[in-house]
Amino acid sequence: MSTEANGTAPAAGTNGHASEEQVQIIIVGAGFAGLACAIESKLKGHHVIVLEKFPELKVLGDIISFGANAGRIFMRWGLHDKFWPVCTHLRQFHLHTWKGDLIDNTVLKPRADGIYHYNGHRGELHKILIEHAIEMGIDLRFGQQVTEYWETDDAAGVVVNGERLTADVVVGADGVRSKAREKVLGYFDKPRPSGYAIYRAWFTAAGSGIEEDPLANYLVKDGDAFYGWIGKDVHFLCSSSKDGKEVSWVITHKDEADIEESWQFPGKMEDVLKIVEDWDPRCAAILSKAPSCVDWKLVYRDPLPTWLSRKARIALIGDAAHPFLPTSAQGASQAIEDAVTIAVNLKLAGKKDAQLALRAFETMRYKRVRDVQVTGEVNRDKWHNADEEAVKKDPDSVKIFNEEWIMEHDAERWAFEHYPEVAERIKQDGYKLPELEDGDKAKERVVQAREEYLARAM
Repeated sequence: MSTEANGTAPAAGTNGHASEEQVQIIIVGAGFAGLACAIESKLKGHHVIVLEKFPELKVLGDIISFGANAGRIFMRWGLHDKFWPVCTHLRQFHLHTWKGDLIDNTVLKPRADGIYHYNGHRGELHKILIEHAIEMGIDLRFGQQVTEYWETDDAAGVVVNGERLTADVVVGADGVRSKAREKVLGYFDKPRPSGYAIYRAWFTAAGSGIEEDPLANYLVKDGDAFYGWIGKDVHFLCSSSKDGKEVSWVITHKDEADIEESWQFPGKMEDVLKIVEDWDPRCAAILSKAPSCVDWKLVYRDPLPTWLSRKARIALIGDAAHPFLPTSAQGASQAIEDAVTIAVNLKLAGKKDAQLALRAFETMRYKRVRDVQVTGEVNRDKWHNADEEAVKKDPDSVKIFNEEWIMEHDAERWAFEHYPEVAERIKQDGYKLPELEDGDKAKERVVQAREEYLARAM
């Protein structure tokens, strides 16, 4: 790889302690995690190559959400004016029981600190990010099939399209079907069913019939709107965007079927409508307007014992390291935090201590990621097991909060402030694998933290 440094100056906060050595990084995967790592690494002066297996960009997918913890990073990159026009601009969240009884109207206020959340079409936001990376001069290569990962004490690399590439570190941002994860674990970890699946759709309101249907047109006739219904083992969320011109919905339901590694299929609308046949008729009215939908099996992987290869020159980030449930609304945001943390650590460590930088990355991120993952499980269980009478008496019991310990986190600043102490501790005490906390205990701790938060907010 070239050693020419053509990135922008590192962000404020380096306070003179950053290494001026350029670290050479290969990033596998040009999803949100990989692109974020490339952009932040370029800004920190590293040399980056991004390898993407797909031959070209396609605007695919449906809704994706980024919390304020990712939003502040996008804003620093100057992307707000590009992201905001294509995002959903919500004012309230209307939550109902499955019968249609209103539980709560939650007003969605702008944050006092001026940091934005971004919710929009996955493909559109991804396209903006790719174009931004290309404008920065990042070496982004499509049609690159990685067949092998390798590392030595002094370097790491991949074999791609028959060519052997070498760098200081390799970042595996290749998603839930990660080949890099096989290198880290030493085996292929087959996903297992989570017990749930999601039907999901995104479509244009015009011509769908939604504008003419009084059971559904409130979703599109007065700007963007956000509605939800919850029942036993099911929840249904729908929203509009671009001033009511486009509609998306997701309905999460029980599904115990075993799955193969490719778990996303075309859905059958008759199966979708059967789930809500006894529900508030507004649900079927909205669901039936979609011309098609996707059946997405929610699979589960046990938390990995480590995100690093044996010699600590290959690191996993994003879904390759820690898949999230949609009910956390944090999977993509945590991937952005991963990416920024690696870029900062390598800036502070330099080429000589690249392995230490990755070990510190894992130490700094592991527990936070696990805690945020657990919030997704807690949120899902709260909705799916809600007692109707109890909810009527206490609507707050099923509210989904944007918890400040998640949203206020500034991954860049936190890495600059904490890397030196973490790195020194690793040097002094030795590198230790993360501790895998018992899932039930983690959930109890997160529930307790939520109760304490609510008590303070009252």
